[in-house]
Amino acid sequence: MSSYTVSRRGLLAGAGAVGAAAALSGCATATAPAGSTQQGGAVTLQSDLSSPLAEQAMQSLVAAYSKQSKYTVKLNTVAATTYQPLLPTYLTSANPPDIYTWYAGNDADHYSSQGLLLDVSSAWKTMDNYQPALKTLSTDAAGKQIFVPTDYYWWGVFYRKSQFAKWGLGEPKTWSDFVNACATIKAKGAIPIGLGAGTGTAWVAAAWFDYLNIRLNGADFHRDLLQGKHSFTDPKVVDVFTTWKQVLPYFDPNGTAVSWQEASNQLLNGKCGMLLTGTFFADAVPKGSIDDLDFFKFPVIDPSVPDAEEAPTDGLFASSKTHNAAAVLDFMTWMATPTAQNLWTATSSGTVIPANPQATAPSSALVQKGKSMLAEAAQLTQFFNRDSTDALQNTANTALIDFIQNPGKLSSILTTWQSQAEQVWKTA
Repeated sequence: MSSYTVSRRGLLAGAGAVGAAAALSGCATATAPAGSTQQGGAVTLQSDLSSPLAEQAMQSLVAAYSKQSKYTVKLNTVAATTYQPLLPTYLTSANPPDIYTWYAGNDADHYSSQGLLLDVSSAWKTMDNYQPALKTLSTDAAGKQIFVPTDYYWWGVFYRKSQFAKWGLGEPKTWSDFVNACATIKAKGAIPIGLGAGTGTAWVAAAWFDYLNIRLNGADFHRDLLQGKHSFTDPKVVDVFTTWKQVLPYFDPNGTAVSWQEASNQLLNGKCGMLLTGTFFADAVPKGSIDDLDFFKFPVIDPSVPDAEEAPTDGLFASSKTHNAAAVLDFMTWMATPTAQNLWTATSSGTVIPANPQATAPSSALVQKGKSMLAEAAQLTQFFNRDSTDALQNTANTALIDFIQNPGKLSSILTTWQSQAEQVWKTA
């Protein structure tokens, strides 16, 4: 996908416009591409939403759809830690699953450029109320829509309100505030910063790289870097890691050995004070603990750099090899309606924002705070691999884990990272 700049206000302007137009409901049927199979029968939905609440929510959605449609969708849930590396195998197999939960952005465009994704432009004919920024994220380099967004969410530094009160802490606003908070938590005998970048979830370390880079160098530089327009050995990138080193002593010493799910439990159990994460982690949080959770935006480092925030957009794409495009498009079009998205927010953890502006966003203080933070940001980014590719994410996983474990080897780590990244860009 070509590079893009998304205004936070542009994306969110319609998020609360419930009832602004006649609400979509039921199953709006899209027109299948010429030559596609128009038969009934089941199609497969391959899902990486494997946490208990998320899987339950997907089961509810599939059941609700099947009750009012001539088509049937079979849900196949795969553990999130194994889904991503298997996705290319799914898509390139001789008889692939039909529909996939995934995300918008450059990675989807990468699969589309290989001819692996179904053109779902017909579904977008029923989605005129969606924000233009979401359509841009769902459009490939050839100009066709290959993705249907269902929701988006935010990243932040999460903490337990009761723990911060116990430690006498307020929300850090600046980098120096944050470093001081880390020192206070460590003095209280807890781990200041959880990570959860163990086997299968090493990608969470990229959130730290993303935020440090956009706070120091801005969102435009960050996106250009991930598209190969700058080098990972650039002095600006070195500055990112030099700043990161200031807080490395406050990270969980086992942070590269435990998963993000385990890191989430550490936060809930009071063993660590803060966790930079997306709201997806709340799907594994007991409902009784949600009210004690809060977050603050990643601290300002250079006040002259406009704030950007990570706001990944999730949804569906489909295999171009599907034998039942009519059913696939019917389901994906239904998933774009307020009916479907309201059901999702009602049955999941309730910490995501519906993509359809006529759907009702959760009214919790946590979600309203997240929406406000995104609305006030100068720009939105997605996430490292969403702004690049899964292949580049793999190079980041190696480099970032190596840095966390061996910060003294920074120069050689960045040189190796740049070499690996160049190989990815050559084959892209």
